[in-house]
Amino acid sequence: MGQRLNRCLDVPVALPPLRRRLLLLFIMFFLWLYMFYSCAGSCAGLAARGSPAPPRLLPPLPAAPGDAGEELSPEEPRAAPDGAISSFLNGSGSKRLPQAIIIGVKKGGTRALLEFLRVHPDVRAVGAEPHFFDRNYERGLAWYRDLMPRTLEGQITMEKTPSYFVTKEAPARISAMSKGTKLIVVVRDPVTRAISDYTQTLSKRPDIPTFESLTFKNRTTGLIDTSWSAIQIGIYAKHLENWLLHFPIGQILFVSGERLISDPAGELGRVQDFLGLKRIITDKHFYFNKTKGFPCLKKAEGSSKPHCLGKTKGRTHPDIDQEVVQRLRDFYRPFNMKFYQMTGQDFGWD
Repeated sequence: MGQRLNRCLDVPVALPPLRRRLLLLFIMFFLWLYMFYSCAGSCAGLAARGSPAPPRLLPPLPAAPGDAGEELSPEEPRAAPDGAISSFLNGSGSKRLPQAIIIGVKKGGTRALLEFLRVHPDVRAVGAEPHFFDRNYERGLAWYRDLMPRTLEGQITMEKTPSYFVTKEAPARISAMSKGTKLIVVVRDPVTRAISDYTQTLSKRPDIPTFESLTFKNRTTGLIDTSWSAIQIGIYAKHLENWLLHFPIGQILFVSGERLISDPAGELGRVQDFLGLKRIITDKHFYFNKTKGFPCLKKAEGSSKPHCLGKTKGRTHPDIDQEVVQRLRDFYRPFNMKFYQMTGQDFGWD
């Protein structure tokens, strides 16, 4: 280094004084740059070993009316934009309250619909049922949001809890979260749905009374027991009236459980349109499983293998007295007609 410096300073004396000074200044500037860049790496290392700088925080943003996206409480400051960019680059995204909820109905086909929707790259959904608006509401929206998957800009956050449709408090609670939440109801022939509901309970409690005995308050008079949940859930018109007090009919999509089996791509097309998504899920995603009796996915979310719903789906129903079945059809008929009028759809259950 010393020899190199001597050679650099060995300025010919023949140079004019002004040019000699300029040359010396240039050499000194070059040496300063050399030392600056040489220590830059070590200086950065020393800074890194020091105390980390606190993250820059911005105050919480007020939620816009009807916004179903991320809502922050005053205790949870919003990260600065550079944090959002970092989240995007590492694929983590943000947890947001759902913009769409499958609210019902039990044994209608909600699990199938959710699994089919999760194939779409712009849909992110909770696998388990949160039961927030019926059983866990006191835990608060922060707890509910924390259950949601992380999403990137443009993706839709969803969840499904079929019991919401028959929970009296659920419509007002969801509306309080966001009036703009899109709601999806999967409905099915209420008689078939009731038998399926009973079949599920029977698999867990083999000692329960027969379907026929549970259906009637008095078998002799033929009075239907509407307090039995398996019967009560299928009175769709009654439950829908409660939802229409808080949401316009156009904000609720009614999916046919029967068509979800016979034409899954067609029903999924309607759902994708309703959610404002590109129609990516089509016929090519499904194949019909003859053993189970319903369609399955050729490739599930995050997998290259075919996927069918679990063994708890597609159970064989017990034989039910046809006279009881007919009495139930007669009971449901006026409610079905009213439901058709309210929704503008004829589901063909009669």
